[in-house]
Amino acid sequence: MIIGDVAERTGLPAKTIRYYEDIGLITPLRGDNGYRRFRESDVHKLAFLGRARGLGFSIEECRDLLALWEDRARASADVRAIAEEHLRQIGVKIAELSAMKETLSELVHACHGDHRPDCPILNDLAGGRGPLVCGDQATSLEGVVGFTHPA
Repeated sequence: MIIGDVAERTGLPAKTIRYYEDIGLITPLRGDNGYRRFRESDVHKLAFLGRARGLGFSIEECRDLLALWEDRARASADVRAIAEEHLRQIGVKIAELSAMKETLSELVHACHGDHRPDCPILNDLAGGRGPLVCGDQATSLEGVVGFTHPA
């Protein structure tokens, strides 16, 4: 099977398939003409990798999961440990994104968005320099995650 057919079956771009080959995640056969010849097992591996990447697993985690998938003597505890660590990392990212959302919401709320040039959003982006005032409104951002007073 050629790369275009594999791309269509797996939903992965040909460039991604070539990359996975370059980093050793798959090893398709090569014909006399040098073209890749994918086996059904390659298609299954690529579909596996696509699903794992879609769930946010890193390339190295995918490499480990693929090795475990191919190891019929594997312990499911090893697979679970990788998934649990990934789930923990997702939780950390969600907390970070929630904090960012809260901070940005406070900054947006503090800014009138009118004709006046003073804006706490730009002050915060510039490193917290200047008063947290937009127009005539003074705003306290105490307790907002990620906010620090100017020195």
